[in-house]
Amino acid sequence: MRDWDRVDFGDLTCRQFVELVTDYLEDELDPDVRRRFETHVDGCPGCERYLDQVRTTQRTLGRMPLDALSAGARAQLMTAFRDWRSAGPGRSSS
Repeated sequence: MRDWDRVDFGDLTCRQFVELVTDYLEDELDPDVRRRFETHVDGCPGCERYLDQVRTTQRTLGRMPLDALSAGARAQLMTAFRDWRSAGPGRSSS
């Protein structure tokens, strides 16, 4: 098991990378942080997969109307996301 606070490419740890993904995709990073982000993803296969998964999710859900999910489905997704997030990137929540 990796310690995601110590894996470092481009002067960013994997944990820091994950925290910056949304800002990166929304073009909100300043140029220096963007360069470090891109250096990290170029050197880290796990974070490259994660970024691809987020992009795929955005493309898929971007076409789904917000009211298309039932309250139960929305609650299950939120629980799964919270469980995943608390486990950390690359680790199973079970």
